[in-house]
Amino acid sequence: MKPIRFLLLGTAVLALVAAHTLRAATTTTASVTVSATVAAMARLSLSSATISFASADPDTMPSIAAAEGAITISAKGKTSTGSTITLTVLASDDLRSGSDAIAISNVTWTATGAGFAAGTLSRTAAQPVGSWINSGSRTGTQAYALANSWNYAAGNYTATATYTLTAP
Repeated sequence: MKPIRFLLLGTAVLALVAAHTLRAATTTTASVTVSATVAAMARLSLSSATISFASADPDTMPSIAAAEGAITISAKGKTSTGSTITLTVLASDDLRSGSDAIAISNVTWTATGAGFAAGTLSRTAAQPVGSWINSGSRTGTQAYALANSWNYAAGNYTATATYTLTAP
């Protein structure tokens, strides 16, 4: 009787192991589609919202550096591969003090940083400050100077320069 019990017990264990093995061998899979939308975008920051030039003797200082020193520019952009991100600046008008004017083209800048360029302010056409191919973050500086002249009438002159960062 004992051998039959062991035989039945062994058969039952083998049946359970076989059933478990058959169940373990059955698998199923499912998939999920992963997608992301990345839109073109641009972000621009300047370390100063004001530049000013002090009065100086044109004989001893033919070019006046901005009192604030160089402006630090942070330009960030997302664009499609191979596209160019551009940074420009456009003056609203000449420097004006009442009816007196100093041509805005007397304001120039030098630049540091990869992709940044030196230039001259204009009130008629946006001037390039920098350009870069592909997405990324760029930092550079722009140091303004005013050509000094005995021909300028005394006064407090102002103009606005608007920067535009474009990431197509």
